[in-house]
Amino acid sequence: MSRAFATVINQVRAQGLHGRVADYIPELAKADPDEFAIAATSVSGHTYQAGDSASRFTIQSISKAFTYALALQACGIDTVLRHVGVEPSGEAFNAISFDDRHRPANPLINAGAVVTTSLIPAATGDERFERIRAGLSEFAGRQLEADETVAASESATGDRNRALAMLARSHGMLGSTVDDAVEPYFRQCALLVDCSDLAVMGATLANHGENPITGQQVVSPTIAQQVLSLMSSCGMYDRSGQWLFEVGMPAKSGVGGGIVAVAPGEYGIGVYSPPLDEAGNSSRGVVALRTLAQEFGLHLFNHPDRPTSPIAGMVNDHSADTITLHLRGTIDFIAAEQVAYAAAEALHEAGRSMLLLDLADVTAITTVAGRLISDLCEDAGTARAWRVIVRDPARIMTS
Repeated sequence: MSRAFATVINQVRAQGLHGRVADYIPELAKADPDEFAIAATSVSGHTYQAGDSASRFTIQSISKAFTYALALQACGIDTVLRHVGVEPSGEAFNAISFDDRHRPANPLINAGAVVTTSLIPAATGDERFERIRAGLSEFAGRQLEADETVAASESATGDRNRALAMLARSHGMLGSTVDDAVEPYFRQCALLVDCSDLAVMGATLANHGENPITGQQVVSPTIAQQVLSLMSSCGMYDRSGQWLFEVGMPAKSGVGGGIVAVAPGEYGIGVYSPPLDEAGNSSRGVVALRTLAQEFGLHLFNHPDRPTSPIAGMVNDHSADTITLHLRGTIDFIAAEQVAYAAAEALHEAGRSMLLLDLADVTAITTVAGRLISDLCEDAGTARAWRVIVRDPARIMTS
């Protein structure tokens, strides 16, 4: 998987895509435009990454989706819906966008995000931010901290967001004072993450609200579903319709250059590349995720049927020092991952040195699953001193 990501990074770099690092918040203009990373975390809790995956950046508007989840958890859907809608705005992220009930169009544009932040129960702005920081840390599986320099820069240039908050308050939609809404909002956008953090946060939504690394149920399955629904229709600003049409994954972008995308039931993906397109989404990130979606069949409406287990049977041959796994059905990423880890466990426990993967009953292998199995074959000999043989009479792996 990591090799596949490295290949995509190289392919996208070769396209010479252009974009502009966000500079309307002065601190964001300091980002290195050459940095590029991809990470994924499966619902089984395994992470794969490539590129500048250790680079940290501020989460920016990606935080909106997760703060919305916290508001739903704290206040309930009915209360939140009275204050902010769920319709795509079709406008820029900082547009004055209110519906006929005077609600911001959705929680993933600035007007809606400020209102969502104001709904988090707290006596002060500092307390509100701390609750948001703690909640997003649970999604990430580690303690997140804000870049206070970036937060101060956002506050110093945040008059438009204050105006949106004042307008929302004039309509009775804001749940706090203007300052106690916008200052925590600026600080939540300044939380520092890396691609792996985004992948884990996305995987938590993919895993019915349970963090696959920590095992913590961060939000309910219903809330995870509601957030993913909004990300599908509203997460990429005024390119959300095109995104759903072409890529078909729930996603949320941020002007810091990050994007989180989710393959429900499978994994979360984090992408980072600072230069932005004219809609405010990472230029290289958009192309990378489009490529992954096309190559790996990740579109939301492309769900293959899956048997209970991809392993139809296991044979432990003492005389040949071999474990044989008989596979079946369609092998996708999750199935291939199960095979890889089941094989490693079986070989270790039985003390065998050879693995035979029998694909005679396999009907199809997705591209990403094929690459994962190929990686298993290549890595087994070098890292674990195992030999892996693939029996593929129908040449499924090469078709």
